[in-house]
Amino acid sequence: MKERCNWAKSNNTMMHYHDEVWGVPLYEDQKLFRKMILDINQAGLSWQTILNKEAGFDQAYDFFEIEKVATFDEKKVEELMNNSAIIRNRRKIEAAIHNAKKVIEIQNEYGSFSKYLWSFNQCQVMNNEYNDEREIPTTNDLSDAIAKDLKKKGFKFVGSTIIYAFLQATGMINDHVTSCFRHQEVMNLTKKKRTDCK
Repeated sequence: MKERCNWAKSNNTMMHYHDEVWGVPLYEDQKLFRKMILDINQAGLSWQTILNKEAGFDQAYDFFEIEKVATFDEKKVEELMNNSAIIRNRRKIEAAIHNAKKVIEIQNEYGSFSKYLWSFNQCQVMNNEYNDEREIPTTNDLSDAIAKDLKKKGFKFVGSTIIYAFLQATGMINDHVTSCFRHQEVMNLTKKKRTDCK
């Protein structure tokens, strides 16, 4: 039987997310934006809650097409506030729309959202070596730096704790514990250094 991170053992949904998604490096702007908005919505809630509503989020937010989300108006906000398939939090909904506009600004300045984000760690994955989940921090220098710069650029709901979770989810940080079978698998995925984010 494969050894996994403890948080993944509660049910099949969490197990699938852990085995197939969490920690796999993402380089596509739409996928990175989607993860950021899901992590913003997860703040104060369990990740299980977000996974249960994942399909609802995709439908409600037009599959997180950045240009579409950036055009959402007050009528759309009210529609989303009445949609039980997602987290109905006005501040988080408005932050998603606002942040979509900011992502477009970054794309125009840096070429892509991905290039901007990955540049903070020179296109390298931070492969940590934690033996126990209790050792894993909720922030680090990388999440502090990215959060600080995102705030400076006007993003909302981008504190260092939310950004650290985002970096774990998008594979910029590999925080599978060393005993987990995915720790080495994710490391193998990231051994080839990318140069297209520079």
